[in-house]
Amino acid sequence: MAEVIPLVILPGKGIEVLDQTLLPGEERYLSLNDVAGVCEAIRTLRVRGAPLLGLVGAAGMAIAAMSRGSDGATLAASAAELIATRPTAVDLGTAVRAAMSEAIAATADERQERLWRFAGAYAERRREEDLAMATFGQALFDHPISVLTHCNTGALATGGIGTALGVIRTAWEQGEIEHVYATETRPLLQGARLTIWELQRLGIPATLLPDTAAASLLASGRVQTVITGADRVALNGDTANKVGTYGLAAVAARHAVPFVIAAPTSTFDPACNDGAGIPIEFRTDSEVGGFGEQRWSPPGTPAYNPAFDVTPAELIAAIVTERGLLRPPYWSAIRTMLGEL
Repeated sequence: MAEVIPLVILPGKGIEVLDQTLLPGEERYLSLNDVAGVCEAIRTLRVRGAPLLGLVGAAGMAIAAMSRGSDGATLAASAAELIATRPTAVDLGTAVRAAMSEAIAATADERQERLWRFAGAYAERRREEDLAMATFGQALFDHPISVLTHCNTGALATGGIGTALGVIRTAWEQGEIEHVYATETRPLLQGARLTIWELQRLGIPATLLPDTAAASLLASGRVQTVITGADRVALNGDTANKVGTYGLAAVAARHAVPFVIAAPTSTFDPACNDGAGIPIEFRTDSEVGGFGEQRWSPPGTPAYNPAFDVTPAELIAAIVTERGLLRPPYWSAIRTMLGEL
């Protein structure tokens, strides 16, 4: 089973990232050794997935100290630049701020080395948390079922074995999942390009479907659980994820299919009471009017292109974390979990 390694940390030199915009056609690693390059890779989705963005942000701070200098003002400016690239995924800001705190606690001469150690430890913790999340997620399954997932939540999104896809992978290895359905995930096709690519590498039986066919699939009875990742979870359980997730949750509720979120505690935002406080990133019109160099809408066509939507907590049957399985009422469950950290 070929493992997916989306990021390699090279202390004192930079990072190498698998360019996810080229998959599945080409596996090419990019060498990044300056903050501008890291920001460009995040902004253009060469690297993506909330947990992986946290890891890239942590490494980006080490790169900032290496390439720009380790004085407090320079590091603070680099931190703000990194955080601004993707506003919805809370892991990015959380990791960058944690790295900044780590740097400030050291002398200027020690900061670069300390930031590289922090990034390495962050990567190891990410792998351990993915495995723990997958273990807790097995409580969701008591007999072999088929599941539906949306966007990409595997190793490409975390650097470990994945969040929702990590749960799916482990359940499949234990004989608890028979088949996976994956949406194509318009407009950038992360499901078609990335999730199916990962599932095929893992040898997991999978079927691709258009986003517009998901409601029909759920109505057909072929799917017994929907499981996705998250980019930010509010204190009341409202959850931001790739646009289209809300629609899946609503249709799943209509057909009594459990809708589950898998997300690490780093994705929970203690400063956000509910979904109304989650910032939603909007992306360019051009992403909707075609793909890559291929255009199919008339030039200048305006588009409504939010990258995320918010699923209300009442539609979520369970949230899988590396600390256990959360059930409603989420307000008390989440506050208890965060209070124990």
